[in-house]
Order: sequence, then C-alpha cells, then structure tokens
Amino acid sequence: MTLEQLRIFVAVAEREHVTQAAQALNLTQSATSAAVSALEARYQTKLFDRVGRRIVLTDAGRIFLSEARAVLARAGSAEVVLADLAGLKRGSLKLAGSQTVANYWLPSIAHRFQSRFPGIALAITIGNTETVAAQIHDGSADLGFVEGEVDDPALAIEAVAEDELVLVAAPGHPWTHTPPSTSGDLKSQRWIVREQGSGTRAHFEAIRALRGVETGSLDIALELPSNESVRAAVEAGAGVAIMSRLVTHASLRAGTLVAIDFTLPKRSFFVLRHKERYATRAAREFLALVRSDDGRT
Repeated sequence: MTLEQLRIFVAVAEREHVTQAAQALNLTQSATSAAVSALEARYQTKLFDRVGRRIVLTDAGRIFLSEARAVLARAGSAEVVLADLAGLKRGSLKLAGSQTVANYWLPSIAHRFQSRFPGIALAITIGNTETVAAQIHDGSADLGFVEGEVDDPALAIEAVAEDELVLVAAPGHPWTHTPPSTSGDLKSQRWIVREQGSGTRAHFEAIRALRGVETGSLDIALELPSNESVRAAVEAGAGVAIMSRLVTHASLRAGTLVAIDFTLPKRSFFVLRHKERYATRAAREFLALVRSDDGRT
C-alpha cells in the first residue's frame, strides 16, 4: 500500500466517481481505476459497489476511508516538519481572517512576511469570526485573525492590535448636525448591520446593550453579509451603521460618508491558534511579525 494509492482512493471515495477523481488528480481514468483495483486485490476486500453507472462505498470502504484520511493527514504533518527543517526556504502557511481583518489589516503584514520569506506559499481565506474559529479548530488553517470574541477552550487567543469603531451616515443626515445622545435618538433611525456570527455584529449588539437599547427595539433596515455592502447601503442613504474606521477610511476622505460625533469603545483584533497542533516555524515567524511594532495598527 502506497500513499499515492491512498490519495487516489480518498479522491474517488469523496466523489464516488472515478472520472471526476482522475481529473482532480490530473491522472488518467485507467490509472485511477487500477490503483483502486490494486488495493482491493491486494487485501481481497471490496471497497466500492458498482450501481449502474455510479460507484458507492461498501461498509468496508467507509471504514477504510476514515483510516486513509488519517494516514494522509499524518503524512502531511511529517512533510510540514521536514519543510520547517529546511529553514523557511520552502513550505506553506494557511491563514484565515474575518472580513475586516483580512481585507483591511492583514494584507500589508502578509506582504512584509512574503518579502522576508519568499519561499513560503501564503494563502488567506476570508469568513466571519465564527467560521474562522471553526477553521482553526478543525485544522484547515494554521492561524486565524478575528475582531470578535471566541469561546473555544481548544484555541489559544491573543489580542494583537486595536481597531477604532465609528458611527457613519450619508452626507446631509440629521445626525451630522445633531449627534444622538439618548437611546430614543438611536431608536429613531434605520440601521444597517452585518450578519449574525460576525465580530462587527457582536460589537454592535454589545454597544446597543451598553447604551440601554433593548433587543429588538432598533429599526434594522438591512442585514448584510459584508463590510462593503453595509458601506454601500449607508452611502446610498439606507440607514446608519457602526463600522471599523479601516473600512470607512476612503469613504470618509472622499466625503461619501460622514463620521458622527458619537463616542464608541475600541475593540481588539485577536489571533487564534490551536493549542494542541504543531506550530510551524512559518507560523511562529508570522506571529512574531504581527506582535512587533511593524504589525500593529
């Protein structure tokens, strides 16, 4: 049994289709079929049933799939360790970031990292705080960067930067002349908010509670899945919003948004890592850069 045979078996099992697996692996269909047949013949165990034009895993195949994935994961971990020993001349680093962090704060740090370590392939995926924490928990990313609080005992969480929040409205909005001062003022306007699960939405809810505004008493005009869509809606006059100054900076300078005179607490950006997973040298170097003065806002 070889790692290549396991890799082919897993690809076929996940797709339940030989041709699609072959295309994904850049192999011929005959080579893919031969690898699976060799496993079945070598161990005299049927891994797939042929049902019409489809193939489906047998009970033995389902059990073996779990073990095959585990072996491939261990082999991948071993490769990461060897890459570390090469002294950051080659390797990869997978980052996950919530929208504000990944779109507006992380790119400049990633650029400095790649300038120092050009042999490290850097990949960044973007979600909200909830999905980023899930990626770190399941090991699909090495480091996560979020602006929301995370409650997961498996993760180490460290504050690495501060972010300023600002209340914004379109030019000509009444609050540009008379800022809100009471909970009644806040209830009098329509609000544009991010989706549940985002760090920005969590901070919005915390600020609402701090200002004595009951749950459900605000007029939520729109709930949107990205900072950019929230910003565009506010610029169009659909309502007001609380956003990161990083997100609104260009619009404030251009005059398409106005910052309302309204005191808001600052929030932290956090780095997440799994307590029990191996921290690669690349991850440690990236963290060192983030913790340095160069990596702070």
